[in-house]
Amino acid sequence: MLSIVGLFVISTIVVLLITQKLNPIVALVIVPFIGALIAGFGFGEISEFFNDGISSVLSVVIMFIFAILFFGIMQDVGLFNPLIDRMVKLSGGNVILVAMATVVIGVVAHLDGSGASTFLITIPALLPLYRKLNMSPYLLVMLIGLSASIINMVPWGGPLGRTAAVLGVDASELWQPLIPLQGVLIISLILVGALLGYLEKMRIKRKGLLTNPENVESFGIGVSQDDESEELKRPGLLWLNFLLTLVVVGFLMWGVLPAGMVFMLAVSIALPLNFRSTDLQMKRIKAHAPNALMMAAIILAAGSFLGILSNTGMLDSLAEDIIYILPAFMVPYLHYIVGFFGAPMEIFLNTDAYYFALLPVVEQIVTSYGVDSIRAAYAIMIGNVIGTFISPFSPALWLAVGLAGIEMGRYIRYAFFWVWGFSLIAMGAAFLMGII
Repeated sequence: MLSIVGLFVISTIVVLLITQKLNPIVALVIVPFIGALIAGFGFGEISEFFNDGISSVLSVVIMFIFAILFFGIMQDVGLFNPLIDRMVKLSGGNVILVAMATVVIGVVAHLDGSGASTFLITIPALLPLYRKLNMSPYLLVMLIGLSASIINMVPWGGPLGRTAAVLGVDASELWQPLIPLQGVLIISLILVGALLGYLEKMRIKRKGLLTNPENVESFGIGVSQDDESEELKRPGLLWLNFLLTLVVVGFLMWGVLPAGMVFMLAVSIALPLNFRSTDLQMKRIKAHAPNALMMAAIILAAGSFLGILSNTGMLDSLAEDIIYILPAFMVPYLHYIVGFFGAPMEIFLNTDAYYFALLPVVEQIVTSYGVDSIRAAYAIMIGNVIGTFISPFSPALWLAVGLAGIEMGRYIRYAFFWVWGFSLIAMGAAFLMGII
């Protein structure tokens, strides 16, 4: 019963998000609530599930609000203009080179293993370049997400840490055989980035939007070039703002303070540094508040969704029941099958359900047929980790979607088959390298 209701809830929300038939907030709140009632849970229990879910995303919400405010202020004062103009000149306005460079930047930015900080660092810096060259922001989010997913195999990343916990093995030991695979996948993704860049260039050319960077003047980021936006520029404070941003990024990667507090402090410094008048400070907050509050509301709704589905047991039940609907002859190869569908499963199962409910069951089944438990776990993990940032269960992806100003449903539709295809490339590379 729980599996059926859980599948109904997840499928309904995914369809609503993809078809854009309903506002994400409405879908994420109403559908799970109805599902919990159908499954027989009372208002008191649902309230507890809700509170637990909200608690799990509260830190992300706080970080999101103040991150939007901080990067909005940095956009206002023109911090990224010289950087982006320089990148345009270095790339020669070449869309293919920009796409390839995006992969490298995403790889470096995700070395701390945090999806949220990766998107916070990369998207505000690269989005203006994509806009200047008329490139799709959906391509930007997908390339950063794929880059991050490769690095997410590090011991301090979520998937490997969960896998190590399930197997009772040290995460560093699990990581060592994966290091060469990560190198191969980075090179492969740069090549895929070149292909996607070529296709993007053809799309831009067909629409007559191809830009000659030599004829494009310096531009504002995310704001129109009117008198008001020009008045907000602070060229004399460029290096101070740059230093402040570096300190923020450094603290995010260091992790000594919560990300939300880092951005709170950053906003508190950036406002008086750049705008002496309290009225002007409030105007800048009001200018960026709508975007921040809208995405904060969506993340809170996603927290309610996650809390209900996790605490009702729907996700765990769904993960376990998937095993028992397969034909018997497939069972010895179950780890390959699960890995093959690992990326699509990210849409239906959250990370905890996949690694703490599905992985142990599959590992237990295939080891009874003589399959090595670690190799089985690798197959299950590698197929799935590439799809990390295509899942509506990922708060970091909601953050990326908000930062890029795109829609979740449309993004899933745009990225799904590319992400799944690359996950199969990862599986194939791991098989040829003897890892699985």
